[in-house]
Amino acid sequence: MALISGENGAKICGGALIKENWVLTAAHCEMRKGNIILGAHSLLKREREQQVFQIAKQIPYPCYSPNSRENDIMLLQLKKRAKLNKAVKIIPLPNSDDDPKAGTSCTVAGWGKTHNNLKKGSNTLREVNVTVIDRRICNDWKHYNGKPVITENMICAGATKGGKDSCSGDSGGPLICNNVMRGITSFGRANRCGAADSPGVYTRLTKQYLLWIRKTIGGDLQTGF
Repeated sequence: MALISGENGAKICGGALIKENWVLTAAHCEMRKGNIILGAHSLLKREREQQVFQIAKQIPYPCYSPNSRENDIMLLQLKKRAKLNKAVKIIPLPNSDDDPKAGTSCTVAGWGKTHNNLKKGSNTLREVNVTVIDRRICNDWKHYNGKPVITENMICAGATKGGKDSCSGDSGGPLICNNVMRGITSFGRANRCGAADSPGVYTRLTKQYLLWIRKTIGGDLQTGF
């Protein structure tokens, strides 16, 4: 898990280390200046396991659309390579672009808000279990109602009765299903985190995105394609 911190901590996003010097995150997490911290648990303590890196390159997917939220995916190149250990590990990418079925249990983590009425996110890394929800349900009038449309490039996940969700500050973090990264935390309704009618939406790691990742960071990345 990577912590992407803007200048003076003004903006926080999550990310996933997919190679010693590459982090995968959301395109809307782009920031002019910032650091990437690996091996962090607390935002308040400088833990011994932490490794801090400057960002060498930010490469958003060419067709990212802030309006439709399509293609919300970005690669960050670190200026140095991370040292892999118990606290810093590479998150495996899928070897197929299987669409996680509704009912699949996944986990999402981050330093985002734990309650809607809080002004700031969590000071410690939190993790929550979420369940994949059928896109037809997420697109119906009780949920997103096509604003925006939840496409096949996205995964909708939360809890049927609400209460479990990613929130503001969790953007860019990995959605892990069966120990494999399947998505990237993308968006939800403002101040509706955990609401049953507003589950979180994640960029799905499709074959198209996986091929782009491999082409961008080098062909030695194992994605199965």
